[in-house]
Amino acid sequence: MSKIYSEQHRTLQDAFDTRNLADAVEASIVHQQISAEEKAFIESRQMFFLSTVDHQGRPSVSYKGGEKGFVSVVDARTLAFPSYDGNGMFLSMGNLSANPQVGLLFIDFENPHRIRAYGEASIDPQDPLLAQYTEAQLIVRITITELWMNCPRYIHKHQQLDTSEFVPQAGTTTPLPDWKKLDAIQGVLPASVQDKVQQHGGTITLAQYQQQGQRDDS
Repeated sequence: MSKIYSEQHRTLQDAFDTRNLADAVEASIVHQQISAEEKAFIESRQMFFLSTVDHQGRPSVSYKGGEKGFVSVVDARTLAFPSYDGNGMFLSMGNLSANPQVGLLFIDFENPHRIRAYGEASIDPQDPLLAQYTEAQLIVRITITELWMNCPRYIHKHQQLDTSEFVPQAGTTTPLPDWKKLDAIQGVLPASVQDKVQQHGGTITLAQYQQQGQRDDS
């Protein structure tokens, strides 16, 4: 009996005569143990997409980025990655705290290749891996339930030009995003962030923020 196909999947497979193909794909490439080759690929990525489910049952997809190796293969069934400072909404983290079922997609855009995975996520505020990631707020561990290499034929080739200056790095002061300097939102920022605003040149107006955005786009 298939672990990943439902009646709805089967209906479409039968309509397009791909049931036998789908079964062959599942039997030949879907697995639970992370191979050495897959470990090397995952740990070479500087970004991936994380899918979670919210409290209303709605799917959500989030981009996660960091330094190369920010996703760690802890063992043959477990991945771990840091949650960094964001906009304070904690959508992904809140979703997986209530529903641990997640999906992950790792892509190489320069040399088209991708790995897809399903798993169960957990967060431990005292996770020992916190000490290994500069400025990490939380560590997410994912126990893999299914993993497989996905066909890369529709991946458009892109070349990475640089690493975001906002990715936390040991021995480097991470810049503060300009939107956190807006004078209109200072009253709702955590006190620790308000202190950083003064350390990074003080507040700015909305007009200044928009002008900065226009310069960045030019």
